[in-house]
Amino acid sequence: MITRRGPQLPYKIVAGVTPSAGQWLVASAKVSGATFAAEEPRLVPNFGQVLDERPSFDAIVINAPIGYLVDTDLGFRTCDREARELLGTRSNVIIAVPGRSVFKEGRDDVEGLDVVTQVLLTRYRDVASEMSPYRQRQVYEGNPELSFFQLNGGAPMTHQKFREAGRIERRALLESKLNGISRVLEAQIERVREHHLIDAAVLVWSARRAFTHTARRLPFEPEWDSEGLRMEYVM
Repeated sequence: MITRRGPQLPYKIVAGVTPSAGQWLVASAKVSGATFAAEEPRLVPNFGQVLDERPSFDAIVINAPIGYLVDTDLGFRTCDREARELLGTRSNVIIAVPGRSVFKEGRDDVEGLDVVTQVLLTRYRDVASEMSPYRQRQVYEGNPELSFFQLNGGAPMTHQKFREAGRIERRALLESKLNGISRVLEAQIERVREHHLIDAAVLVWSARRAFTHTARRLPFEPEWDSEGLRMEYVM
């Protein structure tokens, strides 16, 4: 039996995905060699729909955990610890991750869970329900600040993204490195805030790197969770 994905396209499609407005903000781009053509970003209600996109995304970098610890309700994976060390002054953007039992048991009563993660638990469960090891040929975990670290030549950004100076700093870096990324940065989508667009834009840059096998991975030595999922960041 032959499975067909549709006609062979003269380009590949990569995507950066981040939570926004209770859904997933998807920024995608067509890539062919050195050509990078950003598309209009959009909101998608669930992660399954992102995976079912046609034509399919060849690489997805998502701002959500993939792979969970089993011996704690809340903790830092090796990739989280290495990311915090790498980011230095920006290390607080890498937060503790819920354990696998939180998702299997549908729990919301995790002691020490920060406000942001409480809000995002539904999004995290959405990803956890769809992920399996074979999907990691296409789907990778990322973090916008790690992507900016890499894009900025191995230096963390100076200002927080929630401040105007931080947004200006990040936009300027993106626009200097990626022709046409303003199509993402200047999009007007109801309830989507500017820093979400910035996050999605830098994640699609990392998605291109993941597709071309040039992305940096944390940790260098792979680590797997109890479900056989790699616990790592790409940047």
